[in-house]
Amino acid sequence: MKPVSHATSLRRAPVQRRSAERLTRILDACADLLDEVGYDALSTRAVALRAGVPIGSVYRFFGNKRAMADALAERNLDRFTERVTERLRDAGKATGGGWRTAMDAVLDEYLDMKRTAPGFALVDFGNQIPVGARHAKPNTRVADRLSRLLSGYIDRTPDEDLRRAFLVAVETADTLVHLAFRVSPEGDARIIEEARELLGAYLGRVLD
Repeated sequence: MKPVSHATSLRRAPVQRRSAERLTRILDACADLLDEVGYDALSTRAVALRAGVPIGSVYRFFGNKRAMADALAERNLDRFTERVTERLRDAGKATGGGWRTAMDAVLDEYLDMKRTAPGFALVDFGNQIPVGARHAKPNTRVADRLSRLLSGYIDRTPDEDLRRAFLVAVETADTLVHLAFRVSPEGDARIIEEARELLGAYLGRVLD
């Protein structure tokens, strides 16, 4: 698995396998420390120590901790995409499963990562850190990725209408899932089911 498919947050993309493995260790350490100390207390030096690499190796890839967190968010999106793709492949491959199967796969995999993926509770796909900084438009990036990924599965052209529908759905799910996890550490089941019903009603209106 590639540690990061997009080099937008990297000063220098890894070329050799050793360099890619070092980047993976750095991002793994960043994720673990986010869970332990939070974003404000995170430092590049602490990440270097946890990853077992020289501090210069961290700065080779990242200018600051924000860039490191952004790269982790990009990796999270890559891994999320892989998980949804595998889930849909297992559910029936190619097309014919319908948008409800796709919606359940997307929501269930997101919830599982929220509960189990290191650092995901703070970083997810880039929405959360620093709080209020949304210049990268992460939900637009997520909606665009889902449009490309799911268009064939639901037999729809990935046009502007589909991207807008997915953006509305992603923004809605983002808000309600974060509410569910504020109410309960594992995600309040009743709020999650309300979110699923709300998304189903909206997507049913625009996709059926």
